Amino acid sequence: MKKQLSTVKHALALSLGLLSFTAHSSDILTAEEIVGLQQVAQAQVSPSGDNVAFTRYVPRELYKEENGLHWAELYLVDDKGVERPYITGQVTVNNIQWSADGSVIYFLAKMGEDKFTALYQIPFSGGQAQKTFELKGTDVASYALSHDGKQIAVIAKPAKDKSVKELKKLGFMAEVYEEDLTNKQLFVVDLAVSDKPLTPVAWNIEDYVSDVQWSADGEQMLVKTQPTALIDDKYMKSQWHIVNTADQKVVTSFITEGKLGDAEFSHDGQYVAILGAEDKHDPAAGRLFLAETKTGKVSEWLPNHLGHVSDFEWKKGKNELYFITNINTDSVVGLIKPGSNKYKEVVKAGKFIASQLSISDSDKTVALRANTAKHPNEVYLLRGNKHKATKVSNSNPWLDDKRFAKQESISFKAKDGVEIGGVLIYPLDYKKGQRYPLIMSVHGGPESHDKDGWLTNYSRPGQLGATQGYAVFYPNYRGSTGKGVDYSKLGQNDYAGKEFDDLVEFKDHLVDMGLVDSKKVGITGGSYGGYASAWAATKLTKHFAASVMFVGVTNQLSKFGTTDISNEMHLVHARSYPWDKWQWYLERSPIYWAGQSETPLLIMHGKDDPRVHPAQSMELYRYMKVQGKDVRLVYYPGEGHGNRKAAAQYDYHLRLMRWMDHYLKSDNKEMPAHELDHKAKLEAINKED
Repeated sequence: MKKQLSTVKHALALSLGLLSFTAHSSDILTAEEIVGLQQVAQAQVSPSGDNVAFTRYVPRELYKEENGLHWAELYLVDDKGVERPYITGQVTVNNIQWSADGSVIYFLAKMGEDKFTALYQIPFSGGQAQKTFELKGTDVASYALSHDGKQIAVIAKPAKDKSVKELKKLGFMAEVYEEDLTNKQLFVVDLAVSDKPLTPVAWNIEDYVSDVQWSADGEQMLVKTQPTALIDDKYMKSQWHIVNTADQKVVTSFITEGKLGDAEFSHDGQYVAILGAEDKHDPAAGRLFLAETKTGKVSEWLPNHLGHVSDFEWKKGKNELYFITNINTDSVVGLIKPGSNKYKEVVKAGKFIASQLSISDSDKTVALRANTAKHPNEVYLLRGNKHKATKVSNSNPWLDDKRFAKQESISFKAKDGVEIGGVLIYPLDYKKGQRYPLIMSVHGGPESHDKDGWLTNYSRPGQLGATQGYAVFYPNYRGSTGKGVDYSKLGQNDYAGKEFDDLVEFKDHLVDMGLVDSKKVGITGGSYGGYASAWAATKLTKHFAASVMFVGVTNQLSKFGTTDISNEMHLVHARSYPWDKWQWYLERSPIYWAGQSETPLLIMHGKDDPRVHPAQSMELYRYMKVQGKDVRLVYYPGEGHGNRKAAAQYDYHLRLMRWMDHYLKSDNKEMPAHELDHKAKLEAINKED
């Protein structure tokens, strides 16, 4: 399925004043194009290193396709950049893996009349996809192929008893909150085509199984478990184990504390690389550990590393590990050996923002996913002793004809001496000496950071805001990642304290640069960035002329009692409980300061958000509405902690930019209308067809 982007753009340009874009010329980005962006989701290099299988996200066509998540198509690309479509159209392909001999590509999908997700395969030489196997009455959640290609480890929930469906029809639907949970289980089966659903016996593991990896010889597996299906347990109580495949016995459990990421055996089975946390108070799983398989000893491989490791993969031929680390606003690809804390930079900072390593059996090719300031994620290859990087996929060739605003990283010392910084996008056609309105786009987490790569999406204006005459700034306030563990802890036990005071210092710095009009500064963000946006509209109201809050926190007291990550909040953010200092939590809540707010506030929230309850938005809305302040609340049914569907993303973006235009450009006193004229756009699309 190919997108008819030019047709859609032309039709949407007929909207009756819905957008305030200055132009729809062919060389600048539009909202429709941003929502319709395609990008690489997963990339896996073939054993030979000559080809890469990858999936590409394809958003639903606005005003044409039924509401739903993005499609995910399967492609192959060779080292010359020649792409071949394998499975396209209205499909969702994920978790791709190559067979050991490179003759087959495996993937998970629902195809045809499938009721549950099954494992499929498609020949490298081309042809029809065939179902490899399915489980009776349940989805295959994830899988891992043994290195010899003879067995497969499968993670899945047990099938529901038939009586559950029957009783539900009769009205027996009581839900026992956080107790009526189903664990994912581990199954190991011979890899063979079956024309009947399989009913293998689950391994005798009491806990929830979340991940599995094979050793090279197939005699052992790394199995990751957590006590229950709760997301809080996933964050704070996960553990990796080595299990013998012959008797299904745990032989080693690695002792780690806090958040835990991936793990992988070295090719000779002597070591396991683990991504984890420095301690239980470390906000992110960004430390690289080296564990010995025989003793279970775990040691930090890069002690005091002033960055955050995001991915790794062992070389196939010898004990060397490729890894990606994010340092400040850049990413670096490194190569390190056991026994050494020194690493070689094979891709230096500033080349691109890298993720998702994949290494061929010959070690001649490293494939990865990467983005730049002018392109979202694509497939890149690293080849040769110098690891020459080549982009081989091109998901949005039309971007090559677009003009992009200047984008750069900036940093400076805050008043208390702490270095803070972020990424600044200048207005398109920026003129030195002229002052511009600013949109500050605040990341969530706060255990995250913005990198100097592709930064534009439906909720973060980026280059799209620049085309409309805005400066757009992405602040990495204290408590962000990318500068080591100590820096990422600076916001702990200080909700909305110095971390959000940094936002005012960022604003003042951009004003002092001569770039920004101090009276025309807007702020937006989601999750913890939504908390920042609510705080800016209330406690810091004198500094911000408009605010758009997305899935944000407004009451730290009720947030703790309504989220699915209360244990994580306590350990890596608050470092205390609400009942320890009740008044302090209240005063670090935007609702406490709603009475003094002078900032027009647009609030938007997924109606099914499990992380930040939608009532958080309702509370601040009601506190401000009853006072007659400029506030509006928009809920998105079927969306959770962020909008995942194209129509909701597009609607969100239109409301975000209209709010900013209204208060930062037009100096309007009354709120803009609550309606968006989607009907006019629908009619325009139908007329074009």
